[in-house]
Amino acid sequence: MKYIILFFFSLSISSVGYAQEVHYKTAENISYVDDTVSDYAKQQCLLDIHYPTSGEEVPIVLWFHGGGLTSGQKEIPPFLKEKGIVVVGVGYRFSPQVKVDDIIRDAAKATAYVVKHGAQYRGDTHKIFISGHSAGGYLALMLALNKSYLERVGVDANMLAGIIPFSAQTITHFTARKENGIEEQQPVIDSLAPLYWVRKDAPPITLLTGDRELEMLGRYEENAYLKRMLSVVGHECIRLLEFQGYDHGMVYPGLPILLQEIRRLSSN
Repeated sequence: MKYIILFFFSLSISSVGYAQEVHYKTAENISYVDDTVSDYAKQQCLLDIHYPTSGEEVPIVLWFHGGGLTSGQKEIPPFLKEKGIVVVGVGYRFSPQVKVDDIIRDAAKATAYVVKHGAQYRGDTHKIFISGHSAGGYLALMLALNKSYLERVGVDANMLAGIIPFSAQTITHFTARKENGIEEQQPVIDSLAPLYWVRKDAPPITLLTGDRELEMLGRYEENAYLKRMLSVVGHECIRLLEFQGYDHGMVYPGLPILLQEIRRLSSN
């Protein structure tokens, strides 16, 4: 499905209205690992949490930044602030200092921290969504589809309310391929590919991509294939939205749709 961008303005207006007269705070640099980890992990494995200071519990979204699993920094996209949700910006370790498998484990620990502590920030821990751009979207899908990562930290992936990745890699991530001496142009689907773990009972998934003619390295086609295979195995809540005219850097056109999907899935 190709998305018309013209109605984003009205969505942003209604989103602002949704959170009127509610005050927000941001708690920064919250560690989600214990004191036994390396100094590098202590430096990287941190959360920023933007949350309302009054009112009822609201949905929570974890936002994993992009950067190819080799760079970047935790962030809370400004558009998501003061929109009637708790937003968690997640930091994690990078390759080559650690393996891709270790980075996914970081993402799982961050999610477990939010499951355990989200209510302290007026978050509804029964309505936890995971999102992120590019590498961050890849992490979101790996957590949702390969249940073992969250199981290790005491969380059932099926409790997640929804997964909404932006331009995620769905074959084996190119950084994981590089670890094994495989060229970026050589597609691989192994245990470090979301596609490897397609399953009927996964949480609701909404895949967002840029224009198939403008995206990087077949990214739209990877997402289309994931949607197809999830449908084949019987998954009943999978959507694919393509932003016509936008390339891989389609984050801010997609953020109003992220809010829309959070509200749609929260109401189910």
